[in-house]
Amino acid sequence: MITAYIGVGSNLEREKHIEAAIVELSHIGEELRLSPIYECEAVGFNGEAFYNLVVEMKTAMELTDFSRALRKIELRWGRKEDAAKFEPRTLDLDIILFGEHVSRHKPQIPRDDIYQYAFVIQPLYELCPNLVVPNDGQTIAQIHQKAGHMESLKIVAPWF
Repeated sequence: MITAYIGVGSNLEREKHIEAAIVELSHIGEELRLSPIYECEAVGFNGEAFYNLVVEMKTAMELTDFSRALRKIELRWGRKEDAAKFEPRTLDLDIILFGEHVSRHKPQIPRDDIYQYAFVIQPLYELCPNLVVPNDGQTIAQIHQKAGHMESLKIVAPWF
Protein backbone atom coordinates (compact mmCIF):
# COMPACT_ATOMS: atom_id res chain seq x y z
CA MET A 1 0.00 0.00 0.00
CA ILE A 2 1.17 3.49 -0.87
CA THR A 3 0.40 6.54 1.24
CA ALA A 4 -0.92 9.33 -0.95
CA TYR A 5 -1.72 12.94 -0.08
CA ILE A 6 -4.50 14.49 -2.15
CA GLY A 7 -5.30 18.20 -2.26
CA VAL A 8 -9.06 18.66 -2.42
CA GLY A 9 -10.63 21.97 -3.41
CA SER A 10 -13.93 23.45 -4.50
CA ASN A 11 -15.42 26.89 -4.91
CA LEU A 12 -18.77 25.88 -6.45
CA GLU A 13 -21.30 24.27 -4.12
CA ARG A 14 -18.37 23.77 -1.77
CA GLU A 15 -19.97 21.65 0.95
CA LYS A 16 -21.58 19.27 -1.53
CA HIS A 17 -18.40 18.74 -3.55
CA ILE A 18 -15.98 18.45 -0.61
CA GLU A 19 -18.21 15.84 1.00
CA ALA A 20 -18.56 13.99 -2.33
CA ALA A 21 -14.78 13.95 -2.74
CA ILE A 22 -14.31 12.31 0.66
CA VAL A 23 -16.87 9.60 -0.16
CA GLU A 24 -15.34 9.01 -3.61
CA LEU A 25 -11.80 8.81 -2.22
CA SER A 26 -12.95 6.23 0.32
CA HIS A 27 -13.95 4.02 -2.63
CA ILE A 28 -10.43 4.00 -4.14
CA GLY A 29 -8.41 3.87 -0.93
CA GLU A 30 -8.54 3.23 2.77
CA GLU A 31 -7.46 4.61 6.13
CA LEU A 32 -8.41 8.16 5.12
CA ARG A 33 -7.26 10.98 7.40
CA LEU A 34 -8.50 14.51 6.79
CA SER A 35 -6.80 17.79 7.55
CA PRO A 36 -8.93 20.65 8.77
CA ILE A 37 -10.87 22.38 5.99
CA TYR A 38 -9.73 25.89 5.16
CA GLU A 39 -11.41 28.70 3.29
CA CYS A 40 -9.20 30.91 1.14
CA GLU A 41 -9.68 33.43 -1.61
CA ALA A 42 -9.38 32.28 -5.21
CA VAL A 43 -5.76 32.53 -6.40
CA GLY A 44 -5.00 33.72 -9.93
CA PHE A 45 -8.57 34.79 -10.81
CA ASN A 46 -11.60 36.59 -9.41
CA GLY A 47 -14.04 34.04 -8.06
CA GLU A 48 -15.78 32.69 -5.00
CA ALA A 49 -13.57 31.58 -2.11
CA PHE A 50 -12.41 27.96 -2.07
CA TYR A 51 -12.68 25.27 0.55
CA ASN A 52 -9.43 23.28 0.63
CA LEU A 53 -8.11 20.35 2.60
CA VAL A 54 -5.61 17.52 2.23
CA VAL A 55 -6.59 13.86 2.49
CA GLU A 56 -4.05 11.26 3.51
CA MET A 57 -4.97 7.79 2.28
CA LYS A 58 -3.57 4.38 1.51
CA THR A 59 -3.98 2.92 -1.97
CA ALA A 60 -2.91 -0.21 -3.78
CA MET A 61 -3.21 1.53 -7.16
CA GLU A 62 -0.26 2.48 -9.34
CA LEU A 63 0.28 6.21 -9.91
CA THR A 64 -1.14 6.32 -13.45
CA ASP A 65 -4.29 4.39 -12.46
CA PHE A 66 -4.70 6.50 -9.35
CA SER A 67 -4.34 9.71 -11.36
CA ARG A 68 -6.96 8.50 -13.86
CA ALA A 69 -9.33 7.57 -11.03
CA LEU A 70 -9.06 11.08 -9.57
CA ARG A 71 -9.76 12.61 -12.97
CA LYS A 72 -12.88 10.45 -13.36
CA ILE A 73 -14.11 11.63 -9.95
CA GLU A 74 -13.59 15.28 -10.94
CA LEU A 75 -15.51 14.80 -14.18
CA ARG A 76 -18.31 12.84 -12.50
CA TRP A 77 -18.85 15.78 -10.16
CA GLY A 78 -19.09 18.42 -12.87
CA ARG A 79 -15.58 19.52 -13.66
CA LYS A 80 -15.28 20.57 -17.28
CA GLU A 81 -13.06 18.34 -19.43
CA ASP A 82 -11.19 21.41 -20.72
CA ALA A 83 -11.11 23.37 -17.45
CA ALA A 84 -8.37 26.01 -17.36
CA LYS A 85 -6.00 26.33 -14.40
CA PHE A 86 -7.38 29.56 -12.97
CA GLU A 87 -11.16 29.28 -13.01
CA PRO A 88 -13.98 28.16 -10.71
CA ARG A 89 -14.09 24.47 -9.82
CA THR A 90 -16.76 22.07 -8.68
CA LEU A 91 -13.99 19.73 -7.61
CA ASP A 92 -10.21 19.76 -7.88
CA LEU A 93 -8.23 16.67 -6.81
CA ASP A 94 -4.44 17.01 -6.96
CA ILE A 95 -1.89 14.37 -6.02
CA ILE A 96 0.55 16.23 -3.79
CA LEU A 97 2.66 13.28 -2.63
CA PHE A 98 2.52 9.62 -3.64
CA GLY A 99 4.72 7.51 -1.40
CA GLU A 100 8.37 8.06 -2.31
CA HIS A 101 7.52 8.63 -5.96
CA VAL A 102 9.27 11.49 -7.78
CA SER A 103 8.17 12.62 -11.24
CA ARG A 104 8.72 15.79 -13.23
CA HIS A 105 6.20 14.58 -15.81
CA LYS A 106 2.43 14.73 -15.46
CA PRO A 107 1.45 14.27 -12.73
CA GLN A 108 4.32 16.15 -11.12
CA ILE A 109 5.19 14.50 -7.80
CA PRO A 110 5.95 16.01 -5.30
CA ARG A 111 3.69 18.80 -6.47
CA ASP A 112 5.28 22.26 -6.47
CA ASP A 113 2.14 23.61 -4.78
CA ILE A 114 3.71 22.47 -1.49
CA TYR A 115 6.11 25.40 -1.75
CA GLN A 116 3.70 27.95 -3.24
CA TYR A 117 0.34 27.87 -1.49
CA ALA A 118 -0.67 28.09 2.16
CA PHE A 119 -3.83 26.10 1.35
CA VAL A 120 -1.56 23.13 0.54
CA ILE A 121 1.26 23.39 3.09
CA GLN A 122 -0.95 24.27 6.09
CA PRO A 123 -3.20 21.18 5.77
CA LEU A 124 -0.12 19.00 5.07
CA TYR A 125 1.48 20.41 8.21
CA GLU A 126 -1.63 19.48 10.19
CA LEU A 127 -1.46 15.87 8.93
CA CYS A 128 2.22 15.01 8.72
CA PRO A 129 4.66 17.66 10.00
CA ASN A 130 7.58 15.21 10.24
CA LEU A 131 7.18 13.67 6.79
CA VAL A 132 10.26 14.17 4.62
CA VAL A 133 9.45 15.31 1.08
CA PRO A 134 10.99 12.92 -1.47
CA ASN A 135 13.84 14.38 -3.53
CA ASP A 136 13.97 17.43 -1.23
CA GLY A 137 15.12 16.26 2.21
CA GLN A 138 13.05 18.83 4.09
CA THR A 139 10.21 17.94 6.40
CA ILE A 140 6.76 19.41 5.92
CA ALA A 141 7.35 21.38 9.16
CA GLN A 142 10.54 22.93 7.74
CA ILE A 143 8.78 23.95 4.53
CA HIS A 144 5.84 25.30 6.54
CA GLN A 145 8.14 27.37 8.72
CA LYS A 146 9.82 28.96 5.67
CA ALA A 147 6.53 29.60 3.87
CA GLY A 148 5.00 32.02 6.34
CA HIS A 149 1.49 33.18 5.54
CA MET A 150 1.21 33.49 1.77
CA GLU A 151 -2.51 34.17 1.92
CA SER A 152 -5.04 34.22 4.73
CA LEU A 153 -6.75 30.97 5.58
CA LYS A 154 -9.85 30.60 7.72
CA ILE A 155 -10.65 27.28 9.31
CA VAL A 156 -14.09 25.93 8.47
CA ALA A 157 -16.11 23.91 10.97
CA PRO A 158 -16.83 20.43 9.58
CA TRP A 159 -20.47 19.90 8.60
CA PHE A 160 -20.31 16.14 8.00
